[in-house]
Amino acid sequence: MRRMRGTALAAATMAGVLALAGCAKDSGGGSNNNNASGSTGNAASDCITAPKPPAAPPAATSSSAESGKVDGSKLKVGLAFDVGGRGDASFNDAAAAGTDRAKTDLGVPSVSESTASATEAEAAKQQRLDQMAQQGLNPIIAVGFAYAPSVKVIAAKYPNTKFAIVDDDSITLPNVTPLVFAEEQGSFLAGVAAAYKSKKCHIGFVGGVNTPLIQKFEAGFLQGAKAVSDKIKIEDEYLTPAGDFSGFQDPPKGNAKAAAEISRGADVVYHAAGASGKGVFDAAKAANALAIGVDSDQYNQKTVAADKDIIITSMIKRVDVAVFDYLQAVAKGDTSTLPKRFDLKADGVGYSTSGGKVDDIKDVLEGYKAQIISGAIKVADKPAK
Repeated sequence: MRRMRGTALAAATMAGVLALAGCAKDSGGGSNNNNASGSTGNAASDCITAPKPPAAPPAATSSSAESGKVDGSKLKVGLAFDVGGRGDASFNDAAAAGTDRAKTDLGVPSVSESTASATEAEAAKQQRLDQMAQQGLNPIIAVGFAYAPSVKVIAAKYPNTKFAIVDDDSITLPNVTPLVFAEEQGSFLAGVAAAYKSKKCHIGFVGGVNTPLIQKFEAGFLQGAKAVSDKIKIEDEYLTPAGDFSGFQDPPKGNAKAAAEISRGADVVYHAAGASGKGVFDAAKAANALAIGVDSDQYNQKTVAADKDIIITSMIKRVDVAVFDYLQAVAKGDTSTLPKRFDLKADGVGYSTSGGKVDDIKDVLEGYKAQIISGAIKVADKPAK
């Protein structure tokens, strides 16, 4: 498992930059459960040591690819899910939401779906994509970096079939479009929220599989928390090592890991663990702690509805937007207008406000968001050692 804490150099540097705002933290008396913030005079005010960021400028109107009237009725879409598939309340469901929207808005007639298993060999992934291409599905969307080797092989075999792959940009074939995200930027905001909402100044991260992708979530979360507090304690662990993708589909293991972190003092836990996140939520609820979801707005996910009262926010990774925009671009016959990376500026990542549990710190979150977009804050995509 990974280390418990890293250095706070990024936080110290940020505190110097933010000092220009001239806003000191407040302090004071009583607290309101699930409503801690550095400006309400409760427990979190003892944890928050950085001044509030400057107020964000008025939001400009932004959107994903312009809809217009695009006809997708000729598309025969293949959707190859990662482990967990439709119903994981996270990453795969977000991809499914993109194709569901394409059916409604673009007139895509149908989508052929297939799901990877946690222990399948590479040959199984190749076979899945090969069968889709043989069936005449076009385009084919592979959900997850684990498909990269297979996409590279099958896309070369079918040069007239368009492919997209989520979370990988290593393939340079002309018929392959990468859909990649700045997960570290959205996770930075999750780290800020966790620090502000923690009563014990002690938070946790549970990653599904220890890969470079999930380390981006980890890196942003750690940096965000440390940017607002030089007192914060962070539990930081993974469910499985690289290569063992069962970490994305093991709620009992997620439950055990989160429960252990909570027992050591963490009272807000952020997961980037796919379907295993349900176990994290269950552990948080059982221990009267709080949790932060990932990928989709998990407060509104039916499969975790029993835990919605402890989900304060989710780091939104807009796989649905990327998938829909890709299908729209294919229908238009031009994928060159897609963002190279779906980041905060492109509205490709963000945070949810469902349930109103971060309304009291939205000005803080928006202030940091604006600084990341402007480049005043650089968010690392690798955890600080």
